[in-house]
Amino acid sequence: MGSEGPPAVTIYVTGFKKFHGVSENPTETIVGNLKEYVKKKGLPKGLTLGSCSILDTAGQGALAPLYQTLQSAISGVDTKTSNSGRIIWVHFGVNSGATRFALEHQAVNEATFRCPDEMGWKPQKAPIIPADGGISRIRKTSLPVEEVTKALAKMGYEVMTSDDAGRFVCNYVYYHSLRFAEQNGTKSLFVHVPLFLTIDEETQMQFAAALLEVLASLN
Repeated sequence: MGSEGPPAVTIYVTGFKKFHGVSENPTETIVGNLKEYVKKKGLPKGLTLGSCSILDTAGQGALAPLYQTLQSAISGVDTKTSNSGRIIWVHFGVNSGATRFALEHQAVNEATFRCPDEMGWKPQKAPIIPADGGISRIRKTSLPVEEVTKALAKMGYEVMTSDDAGRFVCNYVYYHSLRFAEQNGTKSLFVHVPLFLTIDEETQMQFAAALLEVLASLN
């Protein structure tokens, strides 16, 4: 047999609930509806969509469910297929000032919350993981962000790469996820989306499905 195409991959997805200043978080809708959406559309061969979880928009207080979610992918609790092939985490978060989608290259070991999270925590210049060293420590995704962005732009989406995921809950979760990925041989990507007022819900659903397909096509 010749080329078998890219290896099997299971992609797990998270979004966030509402938070201060954002009463309706588009990522809760996107992630909540994604399974149904891709079922109708059909997934490319070799791609399995694992759990689609909605996280509280909180840092420290939401760590236990975050780690349970991350752990479920590698312990095979979630799907029978997760032990064979690659595992990718895709975390969606909203950037209410954005006009396009942004794929985040990296997260920084710093929590400086501009407003309290949904559990009332408001750290300032605190290391997310003290054992990792100071707040300037950076962790980068091992996924080819530029390549994925170009593929999505070619499909007509307004999308860019970013080196700054902020210092709020999005960056906090991404940092933990990147560290977990490095320790467990998985991969992780954070994607910032605009509000539905800026890019409508149907387009954002199409984008999410397209992103899964592009990630699945990576060798």
